[in-house]
Amino acid sequence: MEALTAEMIWVLCILAFTIYLFVSEIVRVDVAAILVMVLLGLTTIIPDAVVPSLVDPNRLFDGFASNAVISIIAVMIIGAGLDKTGLMSKVASFIMRVGGTTEKRVIPMVSGTAGFISSFMQNVGAAALFIPVVSRISNRTGLPMSRLLMPMGFTAILGGTMTMIGSSPLILLNDLILTSNQSLPEDMQMSTFDLFDVTPIGLALVVTGILYFVIAGRFVLPANKNEGDSTTSTLDYFTDTYGLEGEIYEIPIPHDSRFDGSTVESFESMLPHTVSAIAMRSGDQTRIAPSSDVEIHAGSTIAVMGPLRDIKTFTETYELEVSGELNNFSEALSHSTSGISEMVVPPSSKLIGKSLHEIRMRNTYGVNVLAIHRGGETIRTGLRDTVLQAGDTIVQHSKWDDLANVNKNKDEFLVITQDYPHEELRPSKVPHALIFFAIALGLILFTDVRLSIALLVGAVGMILTKVLSVDEAYNAVSWKTVFLLASLIPLGAAVQLTGTAEWIAKSTLHIMGDVSPFMLQAVIAVLATFFTLVMSNVGATVLLVPLAVNIAVQAQAVGIDANPAVFALTVALATSNSFLIPTHQVNALIMGPGGYAVKDFMKAGGIMTVLFLVVMMAMLNIVF
Repeated sequence: MEALTAEMIWVLCILAFTIYLFVSEIVRVDVAAILVMVLLGLTTIIPDAVVPSLVDPNRLFDGFASNAVISIIAVMIIGAGLDKTGLMSKVASFIMRVGGTTEKRVIPMVSGTAGFISSFMQNVGAAALFIPVVSRISNRTGLPMSRLLMPMGFTAILGGTMTMIGSSPLILLNDLILTSNQSLPEDMQMSTFDLFDVTPIGLALVVTGILYFVIAGRFVLPANKNEGDSTTSTLDYFTDTYGLEGEIYEIPIPHDSRFDGSTVESFESMLPHTVSAIAMRSGDQTRIAPSSDVEIHAGSTIAVMGPLRDIKTFTETYELEVSGELNNFSEALSHSTSGISEMVVPPSSKLIGKSLHEIRMRNTYGVNVLAIHRGGETIRTGLRDTVLQAGDTIVQHSKWDDLANVNKNKDEFLVITQDYPHEELRPSKVPHALIFFAIALGLILFTDVRLSIALLVGAVGMILTKVLSVDEAYNAVSWKTVFLLASLIPLGAAVQLTGTAEWIAKSTLHIMGDVSPFMLQAVIAVLATFFTLVMSNVGATVLLVPLAVNIAVQAQAVGIDANPAVFALTVALATSNSFLIPTHQVNALIMGPGGYAVKDFMKAGGIMTVLFLVVMMAMLNIVF
């Protein structure tokens, strides 16, 4: 083996220090990456006799202008734009409507859609989008959240392997390949990967993940009864505090019903006091908190909230049907659109002394009053004629947009509930968002424009057409990820250009001896899997791609048929193999709502980790 040079020794020391910072979490990972970049920069001012210069000081900050970093920023903005239009919520609501009520139907529908969406947006964003959907399905079907969230989360991670813009490591890969080419002879130059080159592999991984949970889910998934779901906790709070019970159900009005031609007020007068009519759909029009004088016609559907036993008593009395599936209100009454909240009547309110009937709460504010709490007593009956007093706590159901408007009138009500979605969706901007998303994809697929430029066209287009404001675009970017990636790029370059990666590669080959290229590739995949569990997937990719390329090059030198580009791709894919412990952002996100413990991830994620490696290795060798 070749002897280590002074440059290699210092690079190995900094590399070991970087891994220590990531594993120990003494500082945040992005701060650790910035610290390492600063250390590399300081080597340029220390005499070479003490510490050799490891990087070109004029290239130290090139990472911030790299194709990969700009691409990641643009992908985040595009994903936020699609979400801002409500398009992602509509897709999620559709899945909730057609997904059925059994675990074996719900898991493929929810997980498959989350996987598809995460192939074009950050997987943590896709997972966050589906948590309210899973919560709603759990409430409706009685299936524990813990048996639905983990399949969705794992598949969102897997979905990031379906396109070259689905995950940060894959976005970064082509840049790392071009960097590695600088130290390779012309006859060994690697080609970069196109957008859908990895799709067969990613698709196989997503299908494997779904089948795994459909077949083995009942054995590996916990059935936690006390998940940390915020929605469930909210319902429990209103039940314990105000005695509000039940879920939302649909009651269709048939042609021969006595309510055909009556008003909402008349319908409500027949309901038990524990049940409230909170929405109505007639034709294509959906009303949340419909006015009392709105007429009900045959073919309309009323959404009611209350205990199922009381609702069934009502429907049996008036020969109506009740449905637990929100076929007509899945979007309008989703947790991201509407919900229960509290507000207080302040002493200065001009509404004191007026009854709810006089105020016309539904018409004026768009809220449906469920109860009034006063002096330790909760009023549920005769609400229309109840006169407001200072200090009354009003519990109501409304659209979040309407609640946000109520919150602006602090001289009338003080809204207590603040943990609701404040963002205003822009459904009118759906065409603009889709057009620029399609333009970006078209540029990637059919032109030679750099990935960053193509994606920036989509991102800038969404800003210019006001799908997002400039401030919203800035807020959509995870600057932690940006600084982490940009700051580690100089270290990756130092590992490559000082010959450290080549030395490690030769040492690895010397230790392993005469092995097949498949075994070498498998070792790289396992190494990348381990690294991504103890540090960020971006960090693992930056550090291991140069190593994988050099292992392949050195293997070729001794007669082993190894493809450097495929070895590099192996690293970028294997860094998504983050299921064993909740270190990945998606796993951390679902851990609380699902009530998971680390042992739950080790139980379900252990098998998933092995399946990932087997399927990925098989597909890589089939496709490439």
